[in-house]
Amino acid sequence: MVGNGYLLYEASVEQIPPEEDRTVKAILNSIGRTNVTSFHKHHRGIRQQHAKGQGFLKGELTVYGDLPEHLRQGMFATPRTYPIIVRLSTAFGDIRSDRIRVPRGMAIKVLGVEGLKALPEDTSANQDFLLVNHKTYFSNAAAYLGLQRSFELQPFLPDIALRGAGLFARGVKRLCDRAGIATPMALQGIADPGCNILGETFHSEAAIRYGAHIARIRAVPVSEQILKLTGAPAHSDDDALLNFVVEFFRNNAAEYELRAQLGTDLRRTPVEDTSIEWPESVSFPQPIGRISLPRQEADSPERRVYADKVLSFNPWHCLVAHRPLGSIMRLRKEAYPKSSEFRHEKNGKFMIEPRDISEYPD
Repeated sequence: MVGNGYLLYEASVEQIPPEEDRTVKAILNSIGRTNVTSFHKHHRGIRQQHAKGQGFLKGELTVYGDLPEHLRQGMFATPRTYPIIVRLSTAFGDIRSDRIRVPRGMAIKVLGVEGLKALPEDTSANQDFLLVNHKTYFSNAAAYLGLQRSFELQPFLPDIALRGAGLFARGVKRLCDRAGIATPMALQGIADPGCNILGETFHSEAAIRYGAHIARIRAVPVSEQILKLTGAPAHSDDDALLNFVVEFFRNNAAEYELRAQLGTDLRRTPVEDTSIEWPESVSFPQPIGRISLPRQEADSPERRVYADKVLSFNPWHCLVAHRPLGSIMRLRKEAYPKSSEFRHEKNGKFMIEPRDISEYPD
């Protein structure tokens, strides 16, 4: 069903294959083994994905006041400014040198978002958005299973092997681009060019409900100082990204625009297949709000511990109006709590959902 040219949300936009439960259980078992191996390597619990923090920030998200009706949905229905916590990160589930070029992430926790939550056990007033600098991902849980199993080997591989794999993957991607062939999904992540994290555009990869509609969300750099960083290399030393982020925010602020790309039909803008890019010619991403990150200390022992060991970011920490959709998001519903529980237990820290921005250390 379509309204205003955009697909209207209804439960039938999701089509769950009968074998998905079995696939998810296999992935969860693999995650459990990976968590144990990483704990023995690092002597602490780390995230199963995006383990390395590259900046710990606070700021504000301002919902625009002149949105058309089709964008006034969920938490974006009313103009308002929310406090936010932002964790910048790099994949995968290990702490590695930044000379290894891997995807960049931006996790956003919006505080004070009241409304019915997607999970009954979620009693917070927070809304999380988890974004990555790639538009697409594996098509579904079954396609992801092989990659997850490969993560079990990652802690045992030396940096030089991972750098070599990245060099090979970037070469394959260049050949595929020249030939007009889609890069195999397994290579896209390790073929990341390794650009400055602050100049990247970040994407939800998968769809979420957007009130009456469905959408993919992105955060796009808009302030002059970070636009200059788009495409700039940042892989010259082991901690190139965090060092740059810290130095940048000591002297500069940054702004990103949050945009929603609304689905139009399940063929061209599918929900279940996350590997398909939604064409901008079909649905152009539309501005819905602005992320403002002021000058600040982007790293401190207290802030790092709070962000890395206490906080949990999960796309299912959300309003019903923004519930995640599709196979990959259903997998994340099971996988994120499993990894988070292990991390918090091993670190002896309770998982906390902040009620006020003052709880986030300076």
